[in-house]
Amino acid sequence: MSFKEAIQEAVSAIPECLAAGYVDLSTGMLLDVKTVDSHPDEVLEVVAAATADLFQGPNVSLIESMFKKARGLADDDHHYFQEIIVNSDNLVHVFLRGKDNQDHVATFVCRKSANLGMVLTKARSWMPKLEAAL
Repeated sequence: MSFKEAIQEAVSAIPECLAAGYVDLSTGMLLDVKTVDSHPDEVLEVVAAATADLFQGPNVSLIESMFKKARGLADDDHHYFQEIIVNSDNLVHVFLRGKDNQDHVATFVCRKSANLGMVLTKARSWMPKLEAAL
């Protein structure tokens, strides 16, 4: 299955999903996106940058380093923040870090009326499929 097909199927499988994107944190690039509406490229570029900030902004990196130090762990490439959920006025945004490549993050945007438990379950089940398709 191609990556475009995989991301399309993920959008179809996740409850009330309106959009999905896949970001490479190391480059800050949006590798692919599928939305039910069209959006200007400028908006999509900012979304990719904001995703990078969420997972590896300076304060997030500092918090992860502090946790590692407090626990006596090496300050390595492991990241504590694996999933982030953002609730906006009308939408739920789910961000999942890749397991195989921690520099990759999938983003799923669903209507707020969606069952959050089902959104998380389906999104988590699609993450390995997206990673394998890339």
